Amino acid sequence: MPDLHFPENARQRLAVTSYPFRAFILSPENKSSDAQKQMMDLKDFPAFVVKEFGVYNINPLTSHFRSTDARYCDEFREAVSKAGSHMVDLGLGGRPFYDPDEAKRKDAVAYGKQGIDIAVIVQSPSVRQHVSGRKGLKPDVGLAVESLGQLAEYGSKRNIIVNLENDSPVAEDPFFLVEIIERVNSPYLRALPDFGNSLVGHDREFNERAVKAMFKHAYGIAHVKDTVLSHDGKVYSVDLESMFKIAKAGGYRGYFSMEYDTGSGDPLQGTKNLVEKSLKYLT
Repeated sequence: MPDLHFPENARQRLAVTSYPFRAFILSPENKSSDAQKQMMDLKDFPAFVVKEFGVYNINPLTSHFRSTDARYCDEFREAVSKAGSHMVDLGLGGRPFYDPDEAKRKDAVAYGKQGIDIAVIVQSPSVRQHVSGRKGLKPDVGLAVESLGQLAEYGSKRNIIVNLENDSPVAEDPFFLVEIIERVNSPYLRALPDFGNSLVGHDREFNERAVKAMFKHAYGIAHVKDTVLSHDGKVYSVDLESMFKIAKAGGYRGYFSMEYDTGSGDPLQGTKNLVEKSLKYLT
């Protein structure tokens, strides 16, 4: 069984994900980097978060690592420690866990296992595993349960939790993910509630139901955002007060990772505002 011990102090419960700062991060796999900006290696990210936000927990993506070989991962872990920071989750990319092609599902599981191995090296207690689909393919709970059940079993052997996030409106529909989690029924397969993603294509009532359902299965991490920009350019506003109330009512004791939506402006100031708002609702 996972046995993480979470802080009670409000600021110590905050984290920052690297995703809003993707334009500033130099990595071969990061397609969003912008050479016109002042770039940083991900090893600089922990100290950057401490300096700019006074936050000592991070939630980076593997696609932002300059390399995922053991040497770089060791260097990254040392940089986290030197900054006085901690890993609270490691974000992995999307893979087709319910594709009817068995070979693709096997590749997805293998990818997830690789991510878990990286999490062990960098001392992250969990990974966020995205689930991807493809156009015209209906999500299949049975196949997803089979694949993600294998990944959760591997996570249990390495003491790494696998989190599923309500991100893609179809492949990661919150109620679809909850059904997978409940059917796998493993303490190593959990939910990562995102405060705003389920607003896209829906309304506030749906988002609240979605977040409540996700928090019933959350353990260590949730993503905080106050706005969401859809692919068609529509901006959705998140009721942060309601989201924090839902988390508290659900008995959630884990971390809240700031994930400012860069479609709404500058990630530096946006993240500072999110930190201030989060502290207000947690104290």
